[in-house]
Amino acid sequence: MQFTSMILSNAEVSPGYWRMRMTAPPEFASAAPGQFVMVRVNGAIDPLLRRPFGVFDVGVHIPAQSGAMTQPYFEMLYRVVGKGTAMLSTLHKTDLLDILGPLGKGFDLGADDEEKLIVGGGVGLAPLYLLAKELVKKSPVRLFAGGRTRDDVLCITEFERLGVECYTATEDGSLGECGLVTEALLRRLDALDGKATIYACGPHGMLNAVANIAAERGISCQVSLEGYMACGVGACLGCVAPGHKHSPETPDFRCVCTEGPVFESGELKWRD
Repeated sequence: MQFTSMILSNAEVSPGYWRMRMTAPPEFASAAPGQFVMVRVNGAIDPLLRRPFGVFDVGVHIPAQSGAMTQPYFEMLYRVVGKGTAMLSTLHKTDLLDILGPLGKGFDLGADDEEKLIVGGGVGLAPLYLLAKELVKKSPVRLFAGGRTRDDVLCITEFERLGVECYTATEDGSLGECGLVTEALLRRLDALDGKATIYACGPHGMLNAVANIAAERGISCQVSLEGYMACGVGACLGCVAPGHKHSPETPDFRCVCTEGPVFESGELKWRD
């Protein structure tokens, strides 16, 4: 759907990271965990292209005023990294945005009899909250959240309120363990003897490590890629990622915005 959305709130939740809540049509409630939206930052020509953002949450906004009508909403997390996101951070309640979405293929929730292990870092946690919200209804869920510093580990309290057991790790030791979050993931997999499903979203290096861990142990793993998207609907092919059969002789590419952004990790080509 393409629709005009009114901002309900836009707040900085950690240095450089923002959480925005916006109105949505009732049909948006069916958005699957892992889907995304394309946002036109303003009505001017610059910046020309929409920006992609994962759907963090969906729900119904209840106004503070007694008797006021409720309003369906969705939320997104974003980090200020360039002109477009810097402009988003200056917007206020009641400002309007042009939205296209929900788009893409989301996560498969998998079997109910396996523990679900969620791995994320930075804004990679954005599509994982809605996923956790669905998974906890039928399965035990553990979150492994990592970042360079404590400022990069977002919304842990929200995950804990869902009943998710959370593990944190930072490279400088400012929050949780000092080191990589994949070390905590490995310890949990050892305890489970490989009986789990992994879901991951975050920096490519982290996804590469998680995908290799899953492959070595024969564990189902789904990854959400953070592709640079221009259109979001597969028209420009600017967000392709190499598939598992890719080579210079036999090119094999997957379109992140339409075939993903969620893929089984075995579908993609990773570094050894």
